[in-house]
Amino acid sequence: MKKPYILAIDDDTSVLRAVERDLKAKFSNDYRVIAIDAPQKAVELVRQLTSRGDKVALFLVDQRMPLMSGTEFLQQVIALQPQAKRVLLTAYADSTAAIDAINKVKLNHYLMKPWEPPEHNLYPVLADQLEDWQAGSREEFDGAIVLGTRWAPETHKLKDFLAKSQVPYRWLEPEGLSDTRVLAALAGGSPALPAIIFPDGAVLERPDLSQVAQKLGLATVPSRRFYDVIVIGAGPAGLACALYCSTEGLKTVLIEREAAGGQAGLSSRIENYLGFPSGLSGADLARRGVAQVKRFGVEVLAPADAVGLSVEGEYRVVKLSNGQELAAHSVVIAAGVQWRRLDIPGMESLTGAGIYYGAATTEAASCKDEDVYIVGGANSAGQAAVHFSEVARSVTMIVRGDALSKSMSHYLVQRIETIPNISVMPNAEVESVCGNGHLEEISVRHHPDGRVEKLPASALFIFIGAEPHTDWLDGVVRRDNKGFLLTGANVLSDGRRPAAWKMDRDPYLLETSVPGVFAVGDVRDGAVRRVANSVGEGSIVLYFIRQYMRNR
Repeated sequence: MKKPYILAIDDDTSVLRAVERDLKAKFSNDYRVIAIDAPQKAVELVRQLTSRGDKVALFLVDQRMPLMSGTEFLQQVIALQPQAKRVLLTAYADSTAAIDAINKVKLNHYLMKPWEPPEHNLYPVLADQLEDWQAGSREEFDGAIVLGTRWAPETHKLKDFLAKSQVPYRWLEPEGLSDTRVLAALAGGSPALPAIIFPDGAVLERPDLSQVAQKLGLATVPSRRFYDVIVIGAGPAGLACALYCSTEGLKTVLIEREAAGGQAGLSSRIENYLGFPSGLSGADLARRGVAQVKRFGVEVLAPADAVGLSVEGEYRVVKLSNGQELAAHSVVIAAGVQWRRLDIPGMESLTGAGIYYGAATTEAASCKDEDVYIVGGANSAGQAAVHFSEVARSVTMIVRGDALSKSMSHYLVQRIETIPNISVMPNAEVESVCGNGHLEEISVRHHPDGRVEKLPASALFIFIGAEPHTDWLDGVVRRDNKGFLLTGANVLSDGRRPAAWKMDRDPYLLETSVPGVFAVGDVRDGAVRRVANSVGEGSIVLYFIRQYMRNR
């Protein structure tokens, strides 16, 4: 396997030699390090590397070069190596230039000179960037291969599961196969589709997701029956809760019905999360979170579905869909929300065949040079529009309101206004969809005149509303009329505790109507639906768990 490249560019030869020395000392086992003292020479080298199929993993570029700034250099090479990580070397006074580079070339990070000692100020940053690159790289691809037709809902379901689970995969249509690895695995046969081919050559035809999880080595069965804390849901709130509980010595298990990250994990970009000035994808956030909780001993079960909750004396018992039961002192429900279904004619038969809920990152490659429609006007829809604009011919946002500014963050509205192939269709809603085997046309009703417009379409992505997955708690935990879990003072009725409440106190801030059962994040009634808020609630619930366990 050819090593990918790290390119360092700086016209100051003394600085360049120091950069080269430090990079080779740390990364030369896995990467080829090249140091270049002229940006134009570096551009030519990148062209040569790209033409012969070599990959650049990271650019480390000085900003203040007289013939070409670091930002200008990156503008020239990102089309050649779009997956490469981009890090700028700046002086303290260049922070404005770094911010400009974030906007112009999606800069991943910037470092202040001098960076000594590299063990503290250089290596951790670059190692983190290279880990991200490796997670998304297809260099000498040896991951899973999904074989299936674009319009089959089962194919989308399989791709979606692999993407959410952070499993590298490549999707191939079954017609005209020439991939030698695929042909060898199939041995001349025609598998039932969709099929997944694993690196060891094993093939699963029309697999159940539990079969895929088992083959990938994902944990779906708990190692024990009793834990201190059971956390249900591995979105930002659940990951934060599991992390803080485990770091305080509590035996913690994290149960996720699909894959870690939650709705935030599907976001193509999160740009307003504190501490990440360049932004990060939801997949990156999920991957980092899962790695962090596992480092501190959290047991992660995914996919594993919680289907029941009961109280047995001082224990809270969670039943899984496979029939197993787990007990704990406390349970934290961080199950998040799911996209609200669009109930219009034609939807049911075409979902997964041109119509998708979320799925911006999973299906983007299929929409190259196509006209994409997005239903929704909040941040998730906006970030999806920006993401699709990089591959689609056009992106049209269909929103019920008269302006994006009513439901979307200001920075994102401004971004969308600058992208020429994104248009907004206000005061409109999709009335029906139709197609033979896959989406072919949508009907859009314009308000207030009621005019109906029929538009050819092959891709419709829906980002509307949010519904909690809490039906399995009906009759056990109090919910509002939309299914969100009541906590704290909202559990009380006219100041009175629930009849079944046995504690000589009111529920804690994040505690539900069942003592010792807590709710955090989007699943909670009254929650502020932001990633930062979910992480905050997931971290502070530990305080109330401690209080409950101490005084129960």
